[in-house]
Amino acid sequence: MRKAFIPLLIVAAAMFAYAPIFIANAPYESTMLLIQKVMYFHAPSGMVMLISGLIAGLASAVFLFRKSRAADYVALAAAELTGVYGAIVLLSGPLWARKAWGVWWVWDARLTMAFVGWLIALAYLVVRKYGGPGSDKLSAGLALFGAANVPFIYLSVNIWRTIHPQTTVAPTLPAGMREPFWFCVAAFFLLYSLLMTARVRLEHQRAALDDLYLAAED
Repeated sequence: MRKAFIPLLIVAAAMFAYAPIFIANAPYESTMLLIQKVMYFHAPSGMVMLISGLIAGLASAVFLFRKSRAADYVALAAAELTGVYGAIVLLSGPLWARKAWGVWWVWDARLTMAFVGWLIALAYLVVRKYGGPGSDKLSAGLALFGAANVPFIYLSVNIWRTIHPQTTVAPTLPAGMREPFWFCVAAFFLLYSLLMTARVRLEHQRAALDDLYLAAED
């Protein structure tokens, strides 16, 4: 992955550069018209947020039960990126909602649970930084709670009455919309993979530097 990092980064940059052109050429949705094109960034960001929350939880479980520091680094990186992608979701969603629904925000199941998931990721980061001794284990517990919330975020639109589109929308997109949507999904996931790789490597290097400082003090 290290040798492929720069080429893949160039590919990701090219995909994001081309994405607006691809989206602009996509057909308008019949009722929402132009504002519907927010979907091409909003929905992929939400998908990445959910996957990242699961990764943070699974890595935290490995850290708690196997005492794996490498898993802890993955959990930390995933929690940070859950916060980043969650912010994209929560900023782009109201822009779409204001035109589509006539309001910036409603406290329906999907929106509320996504907001809670984002807050859990932020709580993980706050506890990790300011929680003192044992904060890594406490934040890992929060990550497990966040991962348990992910299925409810995803399925909420199918279980409860909500004005948010159901999970069947993306797989049934018509031709013309389908191609740019999955192109954007691939771009967001590629960028996520690269950011995860860089962030985990940074954490490994930080730990190695701390070990060197401790060795020097001894």
